[in-house]
Amino acid sequence: MRSAGMALFEGGPTGRGVYDSLRDQIVKLDLPPGTPLLRAELAETYGVSLTPLRDALQQLAKEGLVHIFPQSRTLVTPIDVTAIREAQFMRIALETEVVRELASGIAPEDLARLRSIVALQSGIAQNPSDVPTFQELDEAFHQTLFVAARHVQTQRILRSHAGHLERLRRLHLSDTDDAGRMRNNQQVVEGHTQVVDGIEAGDAPRAMDALRRHLQRTVDRIAEKRAAFPEYFAPEKG
Repeated sequence: MRSAGMALFEGGPTGRGVYDSLRDQIVKLDLPPGTPLLRAELAETYGVSLTPLRDALQQLAKEGLVHIFPQSRTLVTPIDVTAIREAQFMRIALETEVVRELASGIAPEDLARLRSIVALQSGIAQNPSDVPTFQELDEAFHQTLFVAARHVQTQRILRSHAGHLERLRRLHLSDTDDAGRMRNNQQVVEGHTQVVDGIEAGDAPRAMDALRRHLQRTVDRIAEKRAAFPEYFAPEKG
């Protein structure tokens, strides 16, 4: 599934590998906002020259995930709420259309894949310590929707605009207490189940409404997450 989730990248294959690795660490918050990215250290870590490294950082800058200070340093940017809302608008518009198409006809193997992912999520939903696996399955579910509808390139374009939203989703899926994580996991499973039920029933409005409600839950918690992790967010504008 990883190839389906790749965002757009204009550099060569070496830079692509560096970009994929850094982006993954940024959106998973392994490299939190404010982390300095030193080119010499990164070049040594990845065993690459400065050219592919520059390509990778420039792509991350285009996505708003790093800020490059010329002749100085590069920092991971704070989470931008305006960028989140723009990405969420795009995501709802595109992914609900994907679901509408799937409700009019989906290959049996794609439906089975979606059901399998939901079953795996359900199996670990009450295991609050297995956050990475649950998050990977969440990403796989949404990627599978685009793959099943044969809109892989659309998903890549969307992902190139969704870095800030992905970071918020990481916070959303990583409540700090076990009870919160289990409650949130169960809500995710229920949302995914409702989407697949609507698709399987051929009921596009039902599937689309379930997806909208599922996706909106993340953005509805912006204020809560900003209060809990103020150091991760950019100052509010205006």
